[in-house]
Amino acid sequence: MAKRYKIVTFVPADAADKIRRLLGELGAGHIGNYDMVSFSVRGIGRFRPLAGAKPALGELGKIEEVEEERIETIVDEDALEYVVKSIEDAHSYEEPVIDVYKLEDID
Repeated sequence: MAKRYKIVTFVPADAADKIRRLLGELGAGHIGNYDMVSFSVRGIGRFRPLAGAKPALGELGKIEEVEEERIETIVDEDALEYVVKSIEDAHSYEEPVIDVYKLEDID
């Protein structure tokens, strides 16, 4: 079985469908006889843009709060780098958070 990874990213709530669709089109979220598999939960993301930042939302030096969705799915190792790069390219944030976790097979 190919090595698999869990990808987790945080996106503005109004961009979540776009990112989920992208992930599925890239082949992420394929489990057995299912595709487009993901999990999402909404919450509030907080950040403060520092000098040199070019924020998509908010102002330099001011703490910003935005409704976000945490989206998680899985991807095979051979597509991992491409999927992460594609999230970065499609994401509206200058510095998107993308966490990658190696999954272990348990017999």
